[in-house]
Amino acid sequence: MKPRFNRLAVSLAVALLGAMALVVQASPRTSGSTSGSVNLRLDVDRAILPADCTETAIVKVALDAIRLPRHGSRPPVNLAIVIDRSGSMAGDKIEKAREAALEAVRRLDPDDIVSVIAYDTRVQTLVPAQRVGRGRHLEHAICSIEAGGNTALHGGVIRGASEVRKNLEDRRYVNRVILLSDGLANVGPSSPEELGRLGTSLMKEGISVTTIGLGLGFNEDLMTRLALRSDGNTYFVEDSADLPRIFAAELGDVLNVVARRVVIEIEFPDGVRPLNFIGREGTIRGRKAELTLNQLYGGQEKFALIEVEVAPSDAGAEREIARARVSYDDAVNQRPATITAQRSVQFSASRAAIISSADHQVQADYAANVIALAKDEAVALVDAGRRDAAGAVLRDRAQELREMGELYQNRAVADVAAPAAKEAERVERDGLGNAERKSYRAESAQVKSQQASGSYSGSSGR
Repeated sequence: MKPRFNRLAVSLAVALLGAMALVVQASPRTSGSTSGSVNLRLDVDRAILPADCTETAIVKVALDAIRLPRHGSRPPVNLAIVIDRSGSMAGDKIEKAREAALEAVRRLDPDDIVSVIAYDTRVQTLVPAQRVGRGRHLEHAICSIEAGGNTALHGGVIRGASEVRKNLEDRRYVNRVILLSDGLANVGPSSPEELGRLGTSLMKEGISVTTIGLGLGFNEDLMTRLALRSDGNTYFVEDSADLPRIFAAELGDVLNVVARRVVIEIEFPDGVRPLNFIGREGTIRGRKAELTLNQLYGGQEKFALIEVEVAPSDAGAEREIARARVSYDDAVNQRPATITAQRSVQFSASRAAIISSADHQVQADYAANVIALAKDEAVALVDAGRRDAAGAVLRDRAQELREMGELYQNRAVADVAAPAAKEAERVERDGLGNAERKSYRAESAQVKSQQASGSYSGSSGR
């Protein structure tokens, strides 16, 4: 994707940066709100836009969820653990998978609900959905999992979801399927498109699927598509020794959900036209944009970036650029909530004022998502045998972002661009190996979904 971010000529920067200290930072008129567990904020890449011309801008709709007290109450969990026990999992892999599942169960409370499903050529429900209790029966079932057979991945997810559905009507629960696989789905539906459709369907029911790809034999396109479409997390782990840590990190999110069924609606006034979401999948109809998230985690920020086209305005004018409404189920207080916010921008003929009004965090978030999309595009081009084109995509995006970072003195943007430029040369020369391809997919998905910084992708040596 080539960003349509409207940049000022870099040649102006040298003359203007020295004067920037004399320019007062703009204070755009903005309003946000906090309701229960969530704070809503509307940000823009620049608080001041160029006057008398059509301009593109980036609107950020940010949701900050409160961090739950360490010993405070949390919503109960309705969890299905789905484990690949196909022949390729034999040995250390299945041993570490059992260890990781046991760690997950031991972190749950007695009143949480859990089910355990194992799959190879066939799918078996080892533990139907039930309260954890003392957990001894769960531990026995998990320890009994042995490897052998093919990989009925789709069937395993379907069975896990069916166990979660047994308690879906009780809206107190956080509903999650954790899927672990090290191999290609070769029994039943097996394409990324089919698993993506399954993820979309489960998302509508309020069920998220977290995918953990182990080793170098799984289909990363399938696993990331399933996680993204269902608003779950995704991990790539080369070393099975890391599985217990990954399960612990995932349970940290699951046990910290503070909002569910989150619907974000953004309206744009006359003169502001939404063009596209950057990174996330949302819908745009006329001057309205909408995005749905399955949950928000305490202490984390989730956001959507929307590129908009702004009609010309006179210097000195001020215009509302966006208005947002977010509705969700408060998982802590067990009640629905709604929050709203609006944002205005100013217009100026002063290039120095425009530059100094930049929101560096919004620009950095934009840059990270641009590179994430470039990695997805590079994977597709390498798959098609077009390594030169893949390198060009990464190089072009890196150059555009480097210019932006220089102009706005935004080190964070420059730091995002630098690795991509180096990657371009390597991709042109060597293409993408199995491990690199999996890392590209996982890292891209994690950036686009704003997966927590504690998330893990790659081997222990990375």
